[in-house]
Amino acid sequence: MFIKVKLPWNVMIPAEAMDPNGLMIQRAVLIRLLDAFASKKATKDLGYFIALKNLEEIGEGRIRETTGEIVFPVVFSGITFKMFKGEIVHGVVRQVHKSGVFLRCGPCENVYLSQYKMPGYDYVVEGNPLFMNQNMSRIQIGSRVRFIVLDIQWKEAEKEFIALASLEGNNLGPF
Repeated sequence: MFIKVKLPWNVMIPAEAMDPNGLMIQRAVLIRLLDAFASKKATKDLGYFIALKNLEEIGEGRIRETTGEIVFPVVFSGITFKMFKGEIVHGVVRQVHKSGVFLRCGPCENVYLSQYKMPGYDYVVEGNPLFMNQNMSRIQIGSRVRFIVLDIQWKEAEKEFIALASLEGNNLGPF
């Protein structure tokens, strides 16, 4: 689920933002790195970028002739989030449809749990749609659900993952 990674990155700083004082260079590199890290949502291999932990190394800056920016190679450690097939995770129900529910699991907004993968649960329309079993256990908007990941797909254009979930197994379901 959470992965500690070490990442190389190139940080570009406009020449006018540079200061001969080395501390200001470190500050400028760190600010640009944080901005770049925050804007990059996820990658297929590493998952969703959650946190930048430590700035391990700042390399020697090189001037880009085309733009005049100074490029610093950096290495930092960070934390990412990625679900794996067969993993048991928790999610929160976002939407309920007759065919199943959509859950959010951490930064992953698109986890689909089909009605066919919720054994013993039936769709009920009363005020707000929900799924309920014989023990009156409910799966409705806002419910927290423990599920197993059946499959994951990466959507390159959206830079996000889509997952299929199931409640088939021991100790799975709403809690």
